[in-house]
Amino acid sequence: MPEILGKQIGPAGYGLLGLTWRSEPLSEEDCFKAMRAALANGSNFWNAGEFYGSPDFNSLTLLEKYFTKYPEDADEVLLSVKGGLKDWQPDGSPENVRSSVDNCLKLLNGKKKIDMFKCARVDKNIPIETTLKVLDEEYVKTGKIGGIGLSEVSADTIERAVKVCKIVAVEVEVSLWATDIFSNGVAQACARHNLPIVAYAPIGRGMLTGQITKPEDIPEGDFRKTVPRFQKEHFGKNLKLVRELEKIAKRLGCTPAQLAISWVRSLSRKGWNPEIIPIPGSATVDRVNENAKYVPLSVEDLAEIDSILQSFEVAGDRYGGHAAEFMDG
Repeated sequence: MPEILGKQIGPAGYGLLGLTWRSEPLSEEDCFKAMRAALANGSNFWNAGEFYGSPDFNSLTLLEKYFTKYPEDADEVLLSVKGGLKDWQPDGSPENVRSSVDNCLKLLNGKKKIDMFKCARVDKNIPIETTLKVLDEEYVKTGKIGGIGLSEVSADTIERAVKVCKIVAVEVEVSLWATDIFSNGVAQACARHNLPIVAYAPIGRGMLTGQITKPEDIPEGDFRKTVPRFQKEHFGKNLKLVRELEKIAKRLGCTPAQLAISWVRSLSRKGWNPEIIPIPGSATVDRVNENAKYVPLSVEDLAEIDSILQSFEVAGDRYGGHAAEFMDG
């Protein structure tokens, strides 16, 4: 079993973004059912965000209510929280970092400790050393948070960060159509410093499930409308990858989502890779249960998938608009 901060966690975690950051709000009851199902399946690493939703309904307000109702689950969950944005832009200044962490703690209202805090993106105007020093000296060493993680960082930032303080984990996008970390030095840097990788969007923001067949399937107002990979000029080409993966899933008797998540899990500790923990997000109990089912992949299965990936080039960037400007590196 993987360990973070000395706590055993399941080989797959649970992303909370989709519970509160959506055009059609879920009921509190439905959210709780999905969260309890995640725990029942052993997914006790939960990934939340200060900005996942509105000021009145976000990951932290939901978690405060959840742990008020189920206080016995608080010790079982390892909670990772992303923050550090201001007006939707990275702000790693000491003032904003303090404001962000203090707000997260206030919203949780003592119902659950923040085990790991990450600034969601690197502020290019503030040295990472300055940001980390505040988190370490004022929050970790005083016991207000358990540890510090990194999110969407370059290999160079990882190398700089580990010289400042203890880093607990690194969160980056990893999926069958997001394999950048294995060629840009990030995976190698994490392995070098024994840092687990928290792999978000392991089913490609839903694309790899096969349930999105055309750009129009994405509702208006959905974040994916801004993502180049989902745009009309790229969609058709990317759908070809999905169709090839669907063939493998059918042969293995699993869903495309199960194949995608199991593939990410199969990379953990493979070769020179560090621990890799996918964190699929699911809003229904059925989907949580589906995503938790691991499908063992043989050497032949992995070779077939590798062959497909090597012959396929994903069309379009992972982020578009202003979000693309805030990528590290």
